[in-house]
Amino acid sequence: MAVVVTLDEKRRRGPSLEPLLALCAQDMERVNRVISGGMQSSVALIPTLADYLVNAGGKRMRPLLTIAAAKLCGYDGEHHVKLAACVEFIHSATLLHDDVVDGSGLRRGKPAANSVWGDKASVLVGDFLFTRAFELMVEVGSLDVLGILSNASSVIAEGEVLQLSIANDISIGEGVYMDVIKAKTAKLFAAAAEVSPVIAGRPQAERVALAAYGMNLGIAFQLVDDALDYGGTAAKLGKAVGDDFREGKVTLPVILAFLRGEPEERAFWKRVMEKLEQTDADLQHALALLQKHNALADTLDRARHYGAMARDALGLFADSPMKRAMLEAIDFAIERAH
Repeated sequence: MAVVVTLDEKRRRGPSLEPLLALCAQDMERVNRVISGGMQSSVALIPTLADYLVNAGGKRMRPLLTIAAAKLCGYDGEHHVKLAACVEFIHSATLLHDDVVDGSGLRRGKPAANSVWGDKASVLVGDFLFTRAFELMVEVGSLDVLGILSNASSVIAEGEVLQLSIANDISIGEGVYMDVIKAKTAKLFAAAAEVSPVIAGRPQAERVALAAYGMNLGIAFQLVDDALDYGGTAAKLGKAVGDDFREGKVTLPVILAFLRGEPEERAFWKRVMEKLEQTDADLQHALALLQKHNALADTLDRARHYGAMARDALGLFADSPMKRAMLEAIDFAIERAH
C-alpha cells in the first residue's frame, strides 16, 4: 500500500535525497554492478583496497547526477550506466590521492585507506581506478564525453596542485580558495551532469544548463562541508569535527574570520594554521572567532547563493518528478548544515 506524505510532514522532515535515489534506484544498482566488476584484478590488494573505499557508505552523489541528468533528458540507452561508474572511479581515485597528500586519518567515518595499507598502495590503486575510468569512456565511444571527463580529470589534478602550493597560507583570499573548490570538487559534479545530455543528443543549451547545475551544486556542497567541519557532527561529516583545523586546512570560514579579525586574532590564525602550533584550547577559541565574525553563517549564505544558481540552471527543463527531485537535492545539500 502506498504511503502518502502530506506537505506538512515533508516540511517537518526537511529536504531529502530520497526522491532522487528512488527515481534512480534501478539504474544505480546497475552502476554498482559495473563498479564492482571494474574493481576486479588478479592482484588481490587492488580489489581489497578499492572495495574498502568505494563501498564505504558514500551517497554516490556524482554518479547519481549522471543517472538523474540522463533521465531528465529522456535518454533510454545504456551508456549512462558506464559513465556513472566512470565518474565514481575518477572520484574514488582522487580521494585516495587526496588522503595521501593531506595525511588524513579518516574517510567516511572509517580509517582512511592510506592509514590501513600505506601511501604507496593508495596512490597506485588510485591510478588503477583512473585507468578503469578511461577504459569505460572508450567503451562508450564518444569523443565529446572523453573530452569532458578527461578535462575534468586534468582540472581536478590542477586543483590538487594549487591547493598544495597554497597549503597553510591564511592570506590566500576568497577568490583563490574558490578556484580550488571549483577545480577539486565542483568540476566533477559539472562533468557528471554534462555527459548525459551529450549521449542523449540533446541541444547545446541543455548541456550548458546541466553543467551549470552540477558546478553550482558542487560549490554549494563543498561550502557546506567547510562550515560543518566547525559546526557539524562527526556523523554528518564522516570524519572528526575540527579535522580541517587540526590539519591547518585553510577553508572559507577561516579566511573570512582572518580577514575580519583584529591584529591579535590574525596572529592567532597564523600561529595555528600556518605554523600548526596548536594547543588543546585553540579549537574552541577558533570557533569563538568564527562565531564573532559570522564566518560560518556567511559561508552558508554563499552556499545558498550557489544553490540558487543551480536551481536557475534547471529552469530550461519542463516540470517533472525528476526535475523536482534534482531541485530537492540542492536543498538537501545546503540544509545538511542544520
